[in-house]
Amino acid sequence: MRLISAWFRIPFWQRVLAGFVLGGAAGWLMGPSADTWFGPLGDLYITLIKMIAVPLVFFAVINAVASLHGQKSMAALGGRTFLWFAITAVLAVGVGLVVGTVMQPGMVQMPLMVDPDYVPKEVPSVVQVLLNVVPANPFQALTGIGAVKNAAGETVLAAGKGSILPVIFFAGLIGFAMVKLGEKVALARKLVGEVSEITIQLTRFVLEMTPIGTFGLIASLVGAYGFEKLLPLGSFVLALYVACAIHIFVVYSGLLMAHGLNPLKFFRGAAPGMQVAFVSSSSFASLPSSLRSVTHNLGVNKDYAAFAVPLGATIKMDGCGAIYPALCAVFIAQYTGIPLTPEQYLIVLIASVLGSFGTAGVPGTAVVMATVVLSAAGLPLEVIGYLYAIDRILDMMRTMTNVTGQMLVPVLVAKETGLLDREIYERAPTNVGIEEERMV
Repeated sequence: MRLISAWFRIPFWQRVLAGFVLGGAAGWLMGPSADTWFGPLGDLYITLIKMIAVPLVFFAVINAVASLHGQKSMAALGGRTFLWFAITAVLAVGVGLVVGTVMQPGMVQMPLMVDPDYVPKEVPSVVQVLLNVVPANPFQALTGIGAVKNAAGETVLAAGKGSILPVIFFAGLIGFAMVKLGEKVALARKLVGEVSEITIQLTRFVLEMTPIGTFGLIASLVGAYGFEKLLPLGSFVLALYVACAIHIFVVYSGLLMAHGLNPLKFFRGAAPGMQVAFVSSSSFASLPSSLRSVTHNLGVNKDYAAFAVPLGATIKMDGCGAIYPALCAVFIAQYTGIPLTPEQYLIVLIASVLGSFGTAGVPGTAVVMATVVLSAAGLPLEVIGYLYAIDRILDMMRTMTNVTGQMLVPVLVAKETGLLDREIYERAPTNVGIEEERMV
């Protein structure tokens, strides 16, 4: 018991960091066999998150909308949220274009080969994506999130039959019906609130598995990849990581300071969600941790966060939907010797911002977005095949950028609308353990 107590006394981020470092060491020492031995630990962790994510979002959204009485207009909050989604996406595209132009990742000396497993991604129409928001069968929507193969062949949590948007849509309708019925459904409203609290407690239990899941995921990744896959495209990997780091630590910090908020406090509070995003490479898998971080660590109103964070996990993709396709466009232009005109730069900017909303909830968003942007700019699509083999490495940083933005925007909007508890924000604990008193 003393050992367990000592373990929980260690700050959450330090436990996750230890799992990351030890997993990397195990993968490096054991090579491909690390996937066999430690991969199941990562798979178990992803399965546990899959188990709680949909119930958490479903009951949190119902509870949030049903509690609208006396709250600020959800429509006004939604408008501000979408505006900041768009602003930060534009800034992210700009960062991707500038970093690509300065670092020139496409100026490689060796010829690149298209990965033989690459299959061009079919891009759905915007109308079809919007129609899919309304579930024909709500129960199918609730079971529509499953494990799928990403571009690198890794099993990750993503939208299987649809996306999280139908879940939010259906839950929102139930919540509005409760508001309309008022005191007639007071008991139902109370029950939903209690079930929401139960799912939050389950989330705390599952999050305690994060250090172990991190160890398994990183050991499997390092053992399977090694360094041979990274060497030919090392300049692109470096450029993407630099662009994402600039966007997170420079652009986001600037926005926080413009709102009178200390960036260090934000990153301390957001650290659990950022860590889970990096190792899981899934915004949806990070959702329980990021929602917990936004409300408990950063002081955002729970009702607003229950709406904004799940929505952001679907359509707020600064890494996958903005930086990555912009960098891809610059990369392929440099590699093929096709100079980008000012008009093409503008097309990349517009296509990245609008496309990231239009492809919301589509599995493999980064690949879809790269296809959309390159097609709009008239550039060869083979670049996606070049990058296909290292997509898992790229996706780690892209997803961490996505999730950081998904936590940032609710903080900014909450500050603007008086829904931010500054006392909690300034305290910004980083532990998200099982026992509530440890997190206060």
